[in-house]
Amino acid sequence: MHDPLHQFVIQPIVALSLAGIDISFTNSALFMVLGTALVIGMLHFGLAKKTLVPSRRQSLVEVSYEFIAQMVQENAGREGLVYFPFVFSLFMFVLMGNLLGMVPYSFTFTSHIIVTFALALMVFILVTIIGFVKHGWRFLRLFCPEGIPLAVTPILVPIEILAYFTRPVTLAVRLFANMLAGHVILKIFGGFTFALGLWGIGPLALNVVFTGFEFFVAGIQAFIFTVLTCLYLHDALHLH
Repeated sequence: MHDPLHQFVIQPIVALSLAGIDISFTNSALFMVLGTALVIGMLHFGLAKKTLVPSRRQSLVEVSYEFIAQMVQENAGREGLVYFPFVFSLFMFVLMGNLLGMVPYSFTFTSHIIVTFALALMVFILVTIIGFVKHGWRFLRLFCPEGIPLAVTPILVPIEILAYFTRPVTLAVRLFANMLAGHVILKIFGGFTFALGLWGIGPLALNVVFTGFEFFVAGIQAFIFTVLTCLYLHDALHLH
């Protein structure tokens, strides 16, 4: 059985170096570019010939648009629709990264903590900037909601600050851990089934069920990552 962690090894495709820093174009970067190109291609070909009665490709784009727009409005409010392009791009990038990982011999870049943390940190910084731009220093009221008894403040404020600054960590780890664990389990069960040969029909059926479940996880994790982004955006726009 192959090492189930071998699928996560980052390998350089084009070796590059800048001032002694390794900036090689890797298999991870390749699948990020591929995922972005697939999303752009889907949007381009889906909207190339818009008709009153939408084709399947047009329907796919329109359903994606309406799904994300509704998600933003429900979780960040109408003011959050201003940031719809960012949220839509984020959801499609994470979803495509998760789904590409389901293709045999591909690479799941969302199973790397450095990638998910970079995305989560980008969300954290953007939301913080939006909060300060909209509210100024009053944004700090986020850590001390109105109506809180003065006696509770010394306890509540540090907890709120800690919870706020751990957001990018929890956001990143949730996506990374789920994608990593799912692919490891699939690899182990796949290797076990192959090793059993003709006796592996039972485990093969189980492997099919796990594969279907992993597709579900790929979608739900992209959804959770984006919903939490919308909720953070809601806090920045409306405070408590």
